Amino acid sequence: MGEQPRWVVLVQAGGTALLLEVGQAGLPHVVHWGPHWGAASPADLAELVAGTARMDVDNVPDLPLNPGVLPGGWTGWSGRPGLLGHRDGGAAWSPRLRTTAVSFVATPADGGAPTGESAAENLAPGEYCRGSGTLTFTLTDPVAQLAVQLELRLTPVGTVQVRAQLHNEGQDNYHLHELNLALPLPLEVDEVLDFSGHWAKERCPQRRALTIGTHLREHRRGRPGFDATTCLLAGRPGFNFRRGQVYGLHVAAPANSRFYIERLPEGWQVLGGGELLHPGEVTLAPGQSYRGPLLHFTQGQGLDEAAGRFHDWIRSLPTAPGPARPVTLNVWEAVGFDQRLDKLLALADAAHALGVERFVLDDGWFLGRRDDTAGLGDWQVDPIVWPDGLTPLVERVVGHGMEFGLWFEPEMVNPNSQVAREHPDWLLAAHPELPVAWRHQQVLDLTNPQAWNHVHTQMDALLRRYPISYLKWDHNRDTFDAGSQTADRRAVAGEQVRCALRLMDRLRRDHPGLEIESCSSGGGRIDLETITHTQRFWVSDCLDPLERQAMLRWTLQLVPPEFLGSHVASARSHTTGRQHDLAFRALTALWGHLGVEWDLTAASADELAQLADWIAYFKEQRELLLTGRVVRDEVGEGALWLHGVVARDASTARYMVHSPYTGALGLQGRLRLPGLQADTRYRVRPRFVGRAPAGLIPPPWFTTGVTATGAALANVGLTPPSLNPEQAVLLEVERC
Repeated sequence: MGEQPRWVVLVQAGGTALLLEVGQAGLPHVVHWGPHWGAASPADLAELVAGTARMDVDNVPDLPLNPGVLPGGWTGWSGRPGLLGHRDGGAAWSPRLRTTAVSFVATPADGGAPTGESAAENLAPGEYCRGSGTLTFTLTDPVAQLAVQLELRLTPVGTVQVRAQLHNEGQDNYHLHELNLALPLPLEVDEVLDFSGHWAKERCPQRRALTIGTHLREHRRGRPGFDATTCLLAGRPGFNFRRGQVYGLHVAAPANSRFYIERLPEGWQVLGGGELLHPGEVTLAPGQSYRGPLLHFTQGQGLDEAAGRFHDWIRSLPTAPGPARPVTLNVWEAVGFDQRLDKLLALADAAHALGVERFVLDDGWFLGRRDDTAGLGDWQVDPIVWPDGLTPLVERVVGHGMEFGLWFEPEMVNPNSQVAREHPDWLLAAHPELPVAWRHQQVLDLTNPQAWNHVHTQMDALLRRYPISYLKWDHNRDTFDAGSQTADRRAVAGEQVRCALRLMDRLRRDHPGLEIESCSSGGGRIDLETITHTQRFWVSDCLDPLERQAMLRWTLQLVPPEFLGSHVASARSHTTGRQHDLAFRALTALWGHLGVEWDLTAASADELAQLADWIAYFKEQRELLLTGRVVRDEVGEGALWLHGVVARDASTARYMVHSPYTGALGLQGRLRLPGLQADTRYRVRPRFVGRAPAGLIPPPWFTTGVTATGAALANVGLTPPSLNPEQAVLLEVERC
């Protein structure tokens, strides 16, 4: 092995520092990823890297071992390799990829991602200090005839985005099994938090201690799933929303994904992941490339700071909707498949009277769709149900000044449909027999250009005929046995989803102003690739506010509130059977993109009046609620939850105190209000919209409010109210 050029590069931005070295092995490895530490010079970097170098101990490789961003087994790394694959016949299964070039592109002044027009700075071997931008490492192995472009971008808000592209420079096929990327974690980080769940109960947190070995989460559903990891987080034991250094990863692979934390007995641990590939899914012919998903890494003091970096990056996207989110009525729970014009017109009138701004017609409007056993794939208005088309309903909705939205499930097909009968080869199937049915449906092969064009043509025609400004894009089954019948039944799970996202982009390009909500039987497809193509996520099919409190609380670890559909439903939940007061249902829904999913024609005059008050309050507050910094905490033994949003300039805030259950303690200690400016004085008051919560016993300060500094409110706190379980109260905080 010849002399390997050496690079040391520090990038710092958004409170995060990333220090990388290319050393003797030729693989980029991270010396430090974590909090920004201030000014540094190239000479400082050389000293720091020397100070962190490890000594040899007994019985180790002669080459200094460091966990590369693309870990290489040939170096003696005993953990999960970064690249797994081989050529025809089995060669090139252990490539020796070494860095041959490094370049840097600074983040543009507008804070966006670097473009092809951005000037790249080629870095000669040496030490460098830079700000926000993208480092690209070119790694090659002339023997294996493989090359990798490894990109690490430090965003202005302090997230680290890592991606790799593998290129086959040989003369025969390369069969890719895995392409994993990883960043190191300090060894004192030894507790893991991630998420699981099931239908109507998404984003359930789970914790465990880190031990030697691998904590591995793999998802093979063709979507992230109800049990999605969402974020893989690690910190010192007991880390919470406000305290403890936290490191986190999201793998933005909207089909199948892999997350892992690995601790090795040699004294290393890494946080990594990649796209999970089926056998034969990626075979690179000579000259072909595979581009892996973006891995989004965050860090911060407590879960809120780590989440805030994700939120800030998402809000910087050109596709982000901003805070002007229209109050939405979805009619599914009001009518189901029974779409009668008179009923829908009455719902539109009732919605308008309440101040609703968007009306969404859900499943059941298209050809043959009387129940969930038929019709998917035939995206034409059913003339039996709608003899005059959708025009009478659309005209009433638009005449009231509301937007009109429509439900689709473009990636799915019922075998009982015209398209399936005419084109059975358009259905994904790895075997001559179709995959096991799920909700009476199969998956339409969007990697087949004819099938893609069929869906696009039908959807585009409807968007041109009617003033549709919003699509609810559903996806109601796992995608397994995803073989394309037009490609020798080869696995196409990842390409299938990429084709669906391309369809979203095409429709939005051709219909400016169109918004798309990603729904997947609720929250089964929430990820940071889909979010770059859509403007809303449906959190869950469960609208029980007690369940929604937890699901919103933890979905916010990744996604900011303006993207999260949050609806007020009927008093008795359709999924759990629980019954709740309107005040609790509405206050729970306030902290996302507010909507209604309720048969308003069956609501009482008193209920409608209260709901109108809540809608008016949301409109008054949505600029704050949907742009501020999210803060979360617990009070006392945890029987009171705190959720809040603080304005970016800390001039005002809104907090909710929620009682999920009756605690063992009669009073729950002090209520501390985080996120305010320490030396600024604030006035804190309760705010009742509609009726006060049942069973409320207010503390003395509720009568007149209280004035204190932000530091006092965060550290000393206030006596919280006593609440019945499954009740909540709203607090308003204003700068004096």
